[in-house]
Amino acid sequence: MRLQPVPSDFEARCNATFDAVMWALARPGVMRDLPQAGLAQVVEALIDRECAVHCPDEALAMLARRTGAELVAPEAADHVFAETVTPEMPDRLACGSDLHPEDGATLVAGAVFGAGQRVCLTGPGVDGEVIVIIGGLPGDFWQRRARAMRYPMGFEMLLVDGARLIGVPRSTVVEVL
Repeated sequence: MRLQPVPSDFEARCNATFDAVMWALARPGVMRDLPQAGLAQVVEALIDRECAVHCPDEALAMLARRTGAELVAPEAADHVFAETVTPEMPDRLACGSDLHPEDGATLVAGAVFGAGQRVCLTGPGVDGEVIVIIGGLPGDFWQRRARAMRYPMGFEMLLVDGARLIGVPRSTVVEVL
Protein backbone atom coordinates (compact mmCIF):
# COMPACT_ATOMS: atom_id res chain seq x y z
CA MET A 1 0.00 0.00 0.00
CA ARG A 2 1.41 3.40 -1.05
CA LEU A 3 0.75 6.39 1.11
CA GLN A 4 0.87 9.83 -0.40
CA PRO A 5 0.28 13.14 1.30
CA VAL A 6 -2.91 14.84 0.18
CA PRO A 7 -2.37 18.50 -0.73
CA SER A 8 -4.53 21.08 1.00
CA ASP A 9 -6.81 23.28 -1.10
CA PHE A 10 -4.22 26.07 -0.76
CA GLU A 11 -1.38 23.83 -1.97
CA ALA A 12 -3.47 22.53 -4.86
CA ARG A 13 -4.35 26.10 -5.93
CA CYS A 14 -0.71 27.23 -5.68
CA ASN A 15 0.43 24.21 -7.70
CA ALA A 16 -2.19 24.85 -10.39
CA THR A 17 -1.24 28.55 -10.52
CA PHE A 18 2.47 27.73 -10.77
CA ASP A 19 1.73 25.22 -13.55
CA ALA A 20 -0.28 27.84 -15.48
CA VAL A 21 2.52 30.41 -15.07
CA MET A 22 5.20 28.02 -16.34
CA TRP A 23 3.11 26.97 -19.37
CA ALA A 24 2.24 30.61 -20.13
CA LEU A 25 5.93 31.53 -20.24
CA ALA A 26 6.79 28.41 -22.27
CA ARG A 27 4.12 29.22 -24.88
CA PRO A 28 3.96 33.03 -25.17
CA GLY A 29 0.58 34.45 -26.14
CA VAL A 30 -1.32 31.22 -25.47
CA MET A 31 -3.97 31.87 -22.83
CA ARG A 32 -3.96 29.73 -19.68
CA ASP A 33 -6.63 29.34 -17.06
CA LEU A 34 -5.91 30.15 -13.43
CA PRO A 35 -7.75 28.48 -10.54
CA GLN A 36 -9.36 31.81 -9.59
CA ALA A 37 -9.33 35.46 -10.61
CA GLY A 38 -6.72 38.03 -9.66
CA LEU A 39 -3.05 38.59 -8.96
CA ALA A 40 -3.12 37.38 -5.33
CA GLN A 41 -2.82 33.71 -6.28
CA VAL A 42 0.31 34.50 -8.34
CA VAL A 43 1.82 36.17 -5.27
CA GLU A 44 1.04 33.05 -3.22
CA ALA A 45 2.49 30.70 -5.86
CA LEU A 46 5.70 32.59 -6.70
CA ILE A 47 6.78 34.70 -3.74
CA ASP A 48 8.79 33.64 -0.72
CA ARG A 49 11.30 35.20 1.68
CA GLU A 50 14.04 35.09 -0.97
CA CYS A 51 12.18 37.58 -3.20
CA ALA A 52 12.27 41.35 -3.49
CA VAL A 53 8.78 42.57 -4.40
CA HIS A 54 7.11 45.82 -5.41
CA CYS A 55 3.31 46.09 -5.06
CA PRO A 56 1.59 49.47 -5.37
CA ASP A 57 -1.64 47.79 -4.20
CA GLU A 58 -1.64 47.61 -0.39
CA ALA A 59 -3.56 44.31 -0.19
CA LEU A 60 -1.05 42.59 -2.49
CA ALA A 61 1.84 44.19 -0.59
CA MET A 62 0.49 42.80 2.69
CA LEU A 63 0.15 39.35 1.12
CA ALA A 64 3.74 39.51 -0.18
CA ARG A 65 4.96 40.76 3.21
CA ARG A 66 3.36 37.71 4.90
CA THR A 67 5.58 35.43 2.78
CA GLY A 68 8.66 37.14 4.23
CA ALA A 69 9.49 38.90 0.96
CA GLU A 70 11.22 42.25 1.10
CA LEU A 71 9.17 45.17 -0.26
CA VAL A 72 11.33 47.43 -2.46
CA ALA A 73 11.17 50.09 -5.17
CA PRO A 74 10.35 48.82 -8.69
CA GLU A 75 13.97 49.22 -9.83
CA ALA A 76 15.16 46.75 -7.16
CA ALA A 77 12.30 44.26 -7.42
CA ASP A 78 12.48 40.68 -8.65
CA HIS A 79 8.70 40.75 -9.06
CA VAL A 80 6.41 43.73 -9.63
CA PHE A 81 2.68 43.20 -9.10
CA ALA A 82 0.49 45.97 -10.54
CA GLU A 83 -3.23 45.89 -11.18
CA THR A 84 -2.67 48.98 -13.32
CA VAL A 85 0.53 49.54 -15.29
CA THR A 86 1.86 53.10 -15.32
CA PRO A 87 3.42 54.54 -18.49
CA GLU A 88 6.94 54.71 -17.00
CA MET A 89 6.91 51.17 -15.58
CA PRO A 90 8.85 49.50 -18.44
CA ASP A 91 11.63 52.06 -17.93
CA ARG A 92 11.88 51.32 -14.19
CA LEU A 93 12.04 47.51 -14.19
CA ALA A 94 15.28 45.60 -13.65
CA CYS A 95 16.50 44.05 -16.91
CA GLY A 96 19.50 42.09 -15.60
CA SER A 97 22.87 42.28 -17.31
CA ASP A 98 24.71 40.53 -20.12
CA LEU A 99 26.39 38.33 -17.53
CA HIS A 100 23.24 37.77 -15.44
CA PRO A 101 20.11 38.25 -17.60
CA GLU A 102 18.15 36.13 -15.12
CA ASP A 103 18.26 39.13 -12.77
CA GLY A 104 15.57 40.80 -14.89
CA ALA A 105 12.27 41.40 -13.14
CA THR A 106 8.94 39.69 -13.67
CA LEU A 107 6.02 42.08 -14.16
CA VAL A 108 2.68 40.58 -13.14
CA ALA A 109 0.00 43.00 -14.29
CA GLY A 110 -3.70 43.34 -14.82
CA ALA A 111 -4.80 43.48 -18.46
CA VAL A 112 -7.90 43.11 -20.62
CA PHE A 113 -7.90 40.36 -23.22
CA GLY A 114 -9.95 40.80 -26.39
CA ALA A 115 -10.01 44.62 -26.23
CA GLY A 116 -7.23 47.10 -26.89
CA GLN A 117 -4.14 46.83 -29.06
CA ARG A 118 -3.68 44.00 -31.53
CA VAL A 119 -0.15 42.62 -31.18
CA CYS A 120 1.86 39.91 -32.92
CA LEU A 121 4.19 37.77 -30.81
CA THR A 122 7.16 35.92 -32.30
CA GLY A 123 10.23 34.23 -30.88
CA PRO A 124 11.14 31.16 -28.85
CA GLY A 125 8.13 29.10 -27.80
CA VAL A 126 5.88 30.66 -30.45
CA ASP A 127 4.87 28.45 -33.37
CA GLY A 128 5.31 30.99 -36.16
CA GLU A 129 3.39 33.91 -34.71
CA VAL A 130 0.57 34.49 -32.26
CA ILE A 131 -1.78 37.45 -32.60
CA VAL A 132 -3.57 38.61 -29.46
CA ILE A 133 -5.58 41.66 -28.46
CA ILE A 134 -4.46 43.12 -25.13
CA GLY A 135 -5.83 46.20 -23.43
CA GLY A 136 -5.47 47.83 -20.05
CA LEU A 137 -1.87 48.90 -20.72
CA PRO A 138 -0.65 52.43 -21.52
CA GLY A 139 -0.85 53.28 -25.24
CA ASP A 140 2.92 53.28 -25.78
CA PHE A 141 3.64 50.36 -23.45
CA TRP A 142 4.94 47.95 -26.12
CA GLN A 143 7.22 50.58 -27.65
CA ARG A 144 8.66 51.40 -24.22
CA ARG A 145 9.13 47.70 -23.52
CA ALA A 146 11.02 47.31 -26.81
CA ARG A 147 13.33 50.22 -25.91
CA ALA A 148 14.02 48.76 -22.44
CA MET A 149 14.93 45.31 -23.78
CA ARG A 150 18.28 44.23 -25.18
CA TYR A 151 18.25 40.46 -25.40
CA PRO A 152 19.27 38.49 -23.40
CA MET A 153 18.46 41.29 -20.96
CA GLY A 154 14.89 42.28 -20.26
CA PHE A 155 11.91 41.44 -18.08
CA GLU A 156 9.28 38.72 -18.15
CA MET A 157 5.58 39.57 -18.18
CA LEU A 158 2.54 37.75 -16.85
CA LEU A 159 -0.67 39.48 -17.88
CA VAL A 160 -3.78 38.55 -15.92
CA ASP A 161 -7.39 39.17 -16.94
CA GLY A 162 -9.68 37.69 -14.31
CA ALA A 163 -8.82 33.99 -14.22
CA ARG A 164 -6.90 34.01 -17.51
CA LEU A 165 -3.16 34.45 -17.99
CA ILE A 166 -0.81 35.22 -20.89
CA GLY A 167 2.97 35.07 -20.58
CA VAL A 168 5.38 37.30 -22.51
CA PRO A 169 9.01 36.34 -21.81
CA ARG A 170 11.86 38.75 -22.47
CA SER A 171 12.81 36.70 -25.54
CA THR A 172 9.44 37.39 -27.20
CA VAL A 173 9.30 40.08 -29.87
CA VAL A 174 6.05 42.06 -29.73
CA GLU A 175 4.90 44.04 -32.77
CA VAL A 176 1.88 46.34 -32.53
CA LEU A 177 -0.33 45.79 -35.59
